[in-house]
Amino acid sequence: MVEAYLFFFEKLKAFFLGDGDGEPLAAEFSIRDRIDECIKALRNGLMIVVIDLDQGDDPQVIFETLNARGEPLLPADLLRNYVFFRANNEGINVEDAYEKYWSKFDDEFWREEVKQGRLVRPRSDLYMQHFLASQQGRDIPIKHLYVEYRHWIERHAPFENITEELATLSRQGEHFRRIIEPEDDDVIWRLSKFLSDFDIRTAYPLLLALLDEDVDDEEWCEISDILESYLVRRAVCDLGTKNYNRIFLGLTRVIRKEGASAEVIRRNLLSFQGESTVWPDDASFRKSWISEPLYRSLGNAKLVHLFKRINQTYMSVKSDPVSFTEQPSVEHIMPVFWEEYWPLPNGEKGISVEDRDSFTPENSRLIASLHRDEIVNTLGNLTIISTSLNSAQKHYAWKRKKEEIKDHCLLPINQSLFQKEIWDEEAIEERANEHLERAVKVWSKPKTG
Repeated sequence: MVEAYLFFFEKLKAFFLGDGDGEPLAAEFSIRDRIDECIKALRNGLMIVVIDLDQGDDPQVIFETLNARGEPLLPADLLRNYVFFRANNEGINVEDAYEKYWSKFDDEFWREEVKQGRLVRPRSDLYMQHFLASQQGRDIPIKHLYVEYRHWIERHAPFENITEELATLSRQGEHFRRIIEPEDDDVIWRLSKFLSDFDIRTAYPLLLALLDEDVDDEEWCEISDILESYLVRRAVCDLGTKNYNRIFLGLTRVIRKEGASAEVIRRNLLSFQGESTVWPDDASFRKSWISEPLYRSLGNAKLVHLFKRINQTYMSVKSDPVSFTEQPSVEHIMPVFWEEYWPLPNGEKGISVEDRDSFTPENSRLIASLHRDEIVNTLGNLTIISTSLNSAQKHYAWKRKKEEIKDHCLLPINQSLFQKEIWDEEAIEERANEHLERAVKVWSKPKTG
């Protein structure tokens, strides 16, 4: 009893005061008013069910049966009960409605727990969060899904009837599954795969809204180009993702009001100013592409995406299509630990990390060694190969390593490497510029006006 009391005490405290992850529900009202409303709800809405057992009945078996044999009730379960309770009151054939609109939500697919940001939640929870955010154009606390949904239905009456409500939930559920598991030939595949690689799932409410508006294939391709350019340029310029939730919810509201078109999205993104929302121009993009150590900030999945897209620009209509049976590896052409086999541009041996403390900051070898440490992590020194090199081979001198890369990967993006007799700072900058000219076209920024 004491443990039960403490459990509910903590839950009520978090409900009314918040738990540090965000404001409590209905924080705009005083705590006294919120407590009064909850007391009224308890008095008027709480129902206690009494089950009388016959002699010989096993109460544990009956409890497990009622509780789906120990399965925890998810928000989707609570929402289902809420919707079908109302459907039954309206005289709808509940069994037919369940089979037609809801039965797919009871698949294991929807109960599987997946990671989104810091959260690990069942897919059904994430779908309902994105669905409500898409419909209302505002952030929905995932801990309050059932309360938020019920509040939305009862206060705003967004549907003419429960059949329309069920049809919308079913249709958007199919859209959500299409977003996270698109077929290769689906027009949304490229954008969905990109958002997954870059871990930008805050865009899902916008995608649900676009799919609900039945955007045609040509418009989808244009929207994909716009969003990818905006997000790639910001990633390359390391401008952060903190405001993406607000940005995409704002775009969701706009397209529901003005119509779902590439032009509406383009115009709004171009209007943003300030580091947290701006669409970087060519000058900023070029500077970061050439000189920033992006291996550290982007990570493998994002870099693979960038180089795959650059690789496509080397291919013509006559080229054989390139497919990857497994995810390519990102490879440093000049290795991170370069000192043994890779002399500095002036021919001197670089200074190892262990020995650097014994040199003064003005020492030319030290300066050159520190500069090289930065440049080996820039995009000009990175590439993708279809199979990873043996760890021992990664540190070999350029002449030998070049042959190893040739043996492991014949991707078009790597062909120019094999013409290089020397791989040093100058070669790295040349390759960065070569790819940059293609990148500014792949992820072009439209002109304003």
